[in-house]
Formats: sequence, structure tokens, C-alpha cells
Amino acid sequence: MEKTAVVEVKTVSKWQQRIGYGASDLACNLIWQMITLYLMYFYTDVFGLAAVQVSLLFLVTRVIDGFSDVLMGIIIDKTNTRWGKSRPYFLIGAIPFGLLGVLAFFVPDIGDVGKLVYAYITYIGLSIAYTMVNIPMASILPSLTSDTNERTVLVTFRMIFAVIGSTIVSVLTMPLVQMLGGGSEQQGFFFTMLIFAVVGTLLFFFTFRNVEEKVKIRKEQVTVKEAFTALKGNKPWYIFAVNILFMWGSVFLMSGSLIYYYTYNVGRPDIAGVIAGIGSFVPLAGTVITPWLSQKWIKKRIFMLGSVINLLGFVVMFLANVNVPLLIVGAIVMAFGSGLRQAIYFSMQADPVDYGEFKTGVSAAGVLSAINGFLGKVAMALTGAMSGFMLAWGGYVAGAEQTTSALFAIKLNYLILPAILVIISMIIMSFYDLDKIYPAIRKELDRRLQEEE
Repeated sequence: MEKTAVVEVKTVSKWQQRIGYGASDLACNLIWQMITLYLMYFYTDVFGLAAVQVSLLFLVTRVIDGFSDVLMGIIIDKTNTRWGKSRPYFLIGAIPFGLLGVLAFFVPDIGDVGKLVYAYITYIGLSIAYTMVNIPMASILPSLTSDTNERTVLVTFRMIFAVIGSTIVSVLTMPLVQMLGGGSEQQGFFFTMLIFAVVGTLLFFFTFRNVEEKVKIRKEQVTVKEAFTALKGNKPWYIFAVNILFMWGSVFLMSGSLIYYYTYNVGRPDIAGVIAGIGSFVPLAGTVITPWLSQKWIKKRIFMLGSVINLLGFVVMFLANVNVPLLIVGAIVMAFGSGLRQAIYFSMQADPVDYGEFKTGVSAAGVLSAINGFLGKVAMALTGAMSGFMLAWGGYVAGAEQTTSALFAIKLNYLILPAILVIISMIIMSFYDLDKIYPAIRKELDRRLQEEE
């Protein structure tokens, strides 16, 4: 396999790249946060599907989508353009992602069976389009810089912009639905999603223009077989990958249950937007201090600190019951811990890629990022199905006064099960030990690159 020593000519400044990279997650969150927070509610209470139908839809769609993540990673590793490997897909995927986001929140008048088929088609399509723009966000990071501190800064910018996007969706969605819908949630959700999708599409164009793959790629092309050899003996990645199921499973399970919990358990649907806004905006505080902490502590320690704070927030909210001020305090504590944990998670994601290259000589950022994405989709599939089945088990009826068992099922989805997943996540990450040897690995990789020039 022919080696390459080509480095793309530098055309954007460090600050342009930071903002451009961050804008990609702002774009993603304007659309995907709508899916995370409101799609299940939209399907059960607006679209007219039963909870069991939605849970099966989520399970099937997200498992299919997970395999598309792996395929996308392989495609990225085999891509070789003048714009790089990952960067072109910000441009290619922008319009399909935005368009399918709008279609997912449209209610066609085609009967119950027709609507169910429509939901499958549009949600599967949207998830695949999300893969096309989201996997490159992760796989491009090792190519943006080889400086581990700058990677943390880039991830911090990404998280800051993600917080902005998710906060916009959390705070503005329901007011926009009411304002644009004129009393019709069907119309309100459609036009709200249309606004977010147009802005998100334009932001992906901005990202494409303002990032560049500066770090030299070791090989012009990587075969599928070579790409998967990067997994061989990569213990840090194994640990990191398994953790994805539990860390993100907790996030997805809680987010998808939020509107149900505050509508039915607390009896304050107006508070749902406030709590969602806290969950979106407050993590920014944790995200902003992560680069400073990363200069003093190893990444694993920061992850654990964020997880402990996050878990403390769960405890406060559980004890609060229907006490709104205490629920808000718990949500703030939880969100701060989440900001720490997620920011350092995205920074850590590139390190096992370098470890795999160090061990095998193969840089397969696309495949590794794709499998990470696949596992995230598995977590979404399992938690989405779990949430729907729990609602069905509890006897949930859309728009009705809920039974004690239904309220308990909602509480399980929103607080109890997510907290258990956080604890399991911490246990798994206690075995992660790459931080101690990473500086030597990075030094060796830089030496190899210098020898190739």
C-alpha cells in the first residue's frame, strides 16, 4: 500500500476551524434534538401511533441505522478527495438531512397503515442522513490536529455550539409550535422543524467552508480488512465502545421521557421546556472548564467527576418528587456534570484511534468512529424500545389521566433507569488506562510521520 506525505495547504485559521467545527454540532442539534426530545411524543400524541408501534419503530430503525454507521465509516476511510476524507460529507449530506427532518414531522392523511409506513420510511431516511453528517464530525477530529490539547479545545467548541443548538430547540420548540400552529400541533411541529432544518443545512455549508484536514494521512486508501485490523488488541477502544451503550443510553432514555414526566407525573407541562433548556444550556459551564481541567487531570478522572456530579443530580430530582424548585436545582447539578462528562468523552474519542494506529500501523478513524456511532444507535434503539414498552406495560394512554402504574413507568424511564446506567458506565470506565501512556504514543506517531516526509 503506497504511503503518502501530502498535507493539505493551510487555508483557514485556528479560530476559523474551531468555529467551523463547532457549527457542525449546532447544525446537528437543531434537527436531532427535535428527534431526541419530541419525536416520541409527536408520534404518540400528534401523529397517532400507539406506544408499542413507536417502540418497535425506534428499535428497527435505529438498528438499521447503526449498520449504516459502519458502512459510512468504511466509505470515509476509502474516500480520497482534494477536500480530504471526512470533510466532503458535510456538503453532501446537508440537504438530505434537513429535508428528511422536515418530512419526519409531517402528518400525511393516508390512513393508519399508510402513516405507519410513512413513519418508517422518513425516520429511517432521516437517520441515515444523520449518519452521513454525524460520523464525519467524529472521524475528522484526528485529521484536524495532532495536538491533544487543541483537540480538547475543538471538542469544547463543538460542545458549546451543540449546547446552543439544543438550548434553542429545548426553549423555543413548544412556544413556536403554539405560535406557528394556531392551535394545531401538527402544523406547529411541521413549521418549527422547517425553520430549524433550513438553518441547520446552511450551517453545514459553513462547516464545510471553514474546516480542513491538516494532519497527514498515513495511507491514501485503507481496505476494509486493514481498517478492521485497527481494532485488534485495542483494549482502550473496547472499553470506550462498551461504555457508549450505557453513557448515551442514560441520556437518550431520560431525554425521550422528559415531556411525559413533566406533563403527567409533575402536572406542569410548562416546566418541561425550562428543564430541557437547563439540560441544554447548563452543560456549557462544564464544557467550558474542561480544557482547563484536562491540563491538570487525566481525561478518565474528568469523566468520573462529571459522572458523579451527574448522578448527584439524579438523586436530588428523585427526592424532589413534584417540588419544582428542587427539580430545577437537581436538573442544574445533573446538567453541569453532563457537560463535563460529554466534553471529555468527545475529546477521548480520538485517542483510541491513535492507539490503534500505534499498534497496527493503520489509521482507521472512519471505521472506529462509525462503530462508536453504531453503538450509540444501538443505545438509542434499545432505550427507545425500552421506553415505549415501559409505557405500554404501565398502561399509558395518550392525553388521558394516567394510572399509578403508568406514572411509575414514566418515572422509571426518566430517573431510575438512567441513573442505574450512569453507575454502570462509571464501573466500565474504571478500567480505561490509555491516558497514562498516550503522550508516549503521540510522540512515536509524530516521529513516524517525520520519517515519511
